[in-house]
Amino acid sequence: MNSAAELAKASLDDKYTLERGRVFLTGTQALIRLMLLQRERDARSGLNTAGFVSGYRGSPLGGLDQALWRAQKHLESHHVKFQPGVNEDLAATAVWGTQQVNLFPGAKYDGVYAMWYGKGPGVDRCGDVFKHANAAGTSKHGGVLVLAGDDHAAKSSTLPHQSEHIFKACLIPVLNPANVQDYLDLGVHGFAMSRYSGCWIAFKCVTDVVESGASVVVDPQRISIRDPVDFTLPPDGLNIRWPDGILARAGSAHPRLEGLRGSRVCPRQPARPHYF
Repeated sequence: MNSAAELAKASLDDKYTLERGRVFLTGTQALIRLMLLQRERDARSGLNTAGFVSGYRGSPLGGLDQALWRAQKHLESHHVKFQPGVNEDLAATAVWGTQQVNLFPGAKYDGVYAMWYGKGPGVDRCGDVFKHANAAGTSKHGGVLVLAGDDHAAKSSTLPHQSEHIFKACLIPVLNPANVQDYLDLGVHGFAMSRYSGCWIAFKCVTDVVESGASVVVDPQRISIRDPVDFTLPPDGLNIRWPDGILARAGSAHPRLEGLRGSRVCPRQPARPHYF
């Protein structure tokens, strides 16, 4: 049982400031904590990275931008920039741009990890950007998570929808977190998968999870990740590069997916190092 002194020190900001331990988070808050957590993990690995978030709100992710604005001081302390999009397409294009930072000399950061968010119809309209950006690839120390707010029951949509089919057409792998803890654990895996493979990684967010709350464990070292050992990277790698011919870029998606094919995700066994 917590002592009176420990309880007196408790703060609502613990959800973003507590370095390790158990905190109560909503699904929306967990997505924000994930961006802070990735910066902390990178710093422990000797990387100087920054984060970027952009998208266009819509239920069940309708409150994410408001939560991001309220967490502004925590985002800034972790070098995370939030810039809501005028629409979904422009937001996705901005995210694509973050992966090009290290193609030019003089970059301030080793890489920029990024998060796009939007509801199902927003995923539909961004197919062109997703397909081209995924073909171009992610940066080695960047990575992209695409949050798809899927409204299966059409609670706030004209039609029920799911986004897996669109992502499959764009050759973007999909992670489907089942609870708030998965938002942190699978989110860490998602960024690792994106960096290793060069793929954008989709992250399915349904109402039952993103609008729920739970007591979860936060710890930068909770998840230990090793690169796959059953796949040999091509000589020129799988990440974004310049120059990159059209045919070479189009053909790069298949080895990227092959690199993830034998991987496995085991977030429920955090004590044991595992492949993503």
